[in-house]
Amino acid sequence: MHSLGLFALISLLPYLVVAQRASTFAGATTTAVFPPPNAGIAATDTNFPDGSKVGFPGPTRTGDEAAAIETAPVAAKVDSFFPLINGGAEDSTPMDPFDVLVHLGNLSPFQSVPSSAFGLPGASPLIPEGCDIVQAHLLHRHGARYPTADSGPPGFAAKVNAAANSGSGFSAKGDLSFLNTWTYKLGGDILTPFGRSQLFNLGVGFRVKYGQLLKGFKNLPVFRTTSEARMLDSALHFATGFFGVQKYQDSYHQLITIEHGGKQNNTLAPYESCTNGLNAVAAFGDIQSQKWAQIYLAPAVKRLNANLRGLQLNVTDLFAMQQLCAFETVALGYSSFCDLFTEEEWRGFEYQSDLQFWYSFGPGNPASSAMGIGYVQELVSRLTKTRITTFDTTVNASIVTSDILFPLDQPIYVDATHDTILTAIFAAMNLTTLAANGPLPTDHIPKGQTFFANQLAPFAANVVGQVLSCPASSKPTHIRWIINDGVVPLTGIKGCKPDKNGMCEINTFIAGMKQRMQEIDFNFDCFANYTVPVPDNIVNGQYPQNLKPKKK
Repeated sequence: MHSLGLFALISLLPYLVVAQRASTFAGATTTAVFPPPNAGIAATDTNFPDGSKVGFPGPTRTGDEAAAIETAPVAAKVDSFFPLINGGAEDSTPMDPFDVLVHLGNLSPFQSVPSSAFGLPGASPLIPEGCDIVQAHLLHRHGARYPTADSGPPGFAAKVNAAANSGSGFSAKGDLSFLNTWTYKLGGDILTPFGRSQLFNLGVGFRVKYGQLLKGFKNLPVFRTTSEARMLDSALHFATGFFGVQKYQDSYHQLITIEHGGKQNNTLAPYESCTNGLNAVAAFGDIQSQKWAQIYLAPAVKRLNANLRGLQLNVTDLFAMQQLCAFETVALGYSSFCDLFTEEEWRGFEYQSDLQFWYSFGPGNPASSAMGIGYVQELVSRLTKTRITTFDTTVNASIVTSDILFPLDQPIYVDATHDTILTAIFAAMNLTTLAANGPLPTDHIPKGQTFFANQLAPFAANVVGQVLSCPASSKPTHIRWIINDGVVPLTGIKGCKPDKNGMCEINTFIAGMKQRMQEIDFNFDCFANYTVPVPDNIVNGQYPQNLKPKKK
């Protein structure tokens, strides 16, 4: 045999011996529907009467409300992702484990963040000694969901399936051998079972921490969410955990604002009412994060393609595979994609999420503060118990002028929003600690980084504004903000002094928010025809004043 042909045969031996041709269903989408068709409707089946008809409930005396945020000696922490399995990294070992789930950026499940992460190592979400809790403002993200239709995972699955059904097919070996029979089992956009549990648990936890505040209600609470399925379901699961499955429907009012095509102003989904929140300005974070992906994923492209024949992967594919690790884990409990990447590559994935949020939805985007300012206006309205009278942002006049839809006397407020809006609101509030080391570079992970998407906007992220009375009385004197159980400094707000517990005098805070309302040019930042400045040195979520066209 010719030496060249022999060499070619030898080079093929690993595939001839080990590799298996992929099944034609590799990459195909599979779905399941439950209940089965024609199974009947449980609620109307007279063979199974509900508890109210059966009777005999036994003793039903309730106890007093909990106030663990004031009475407990230590703060409860969320540090478990049960029942999810952490697959580990490609180079991790049992003796040196690596928790992939905390390095997934905004696709990480919520876990408690220490206050030290925000620069207040001695602070606790527990009410400071000598103070009393007067009011709580909760703003939360929806729970873990399936990927959106326009994201990378379904596109990757389609590529795999196309290769499997090409003339020669494809084969995978080694760590990628599972691709030979892998199918795409993910739905789209809606909550996963784990995501439902996150919001139920958030509701339970909030009742245990702040339940005492319910005694101050004179009418049923009004909580807000938007019309998207995952948003509404998140709100309902929160309410079920907070009020109980037997009581939630009779215990509060759920205000649902339409989230579709800008049909109505919506501070919880303001990008629908802000042109630059949906166009190339908003997509700038994608461009910046893709620059970084080309760097951190380059070694993995070469390593993983060595295990494939008939299918070649690029950086875009590998990024989708990292996303699949996240989405499959929160949907199916485990993902084989997690083990494919090294610790360094997972830290790289985490940082690309930071870049995306910084430059698209956070301090580095010129329209982000404008998108967040509507919620700030509503917050000031609630804190001052005065109606909004000027409507030149994303605030919905029909809602905020109504005593029924937007009450101003609630001890507890609960609003559901998206991850991208959380970071926009932080920019609008001028929480400068989060932006202290910006702008973020696109060619390396900087030391001293202070802006992390997994700390600010994970699945089921929750932000609490604690209105306090110090010394304890019924009169509010201070306010502070807790992001995912970590206390954040308010020193970026004019007049708010450094405080070990993150507190600011409430009148000073309100004045600072009113100043931000004046500083942020909503009409220009949302609707002006501009491109993101290069270099982008923005750190306050606003288009630079010195770059705006001079008024004639």
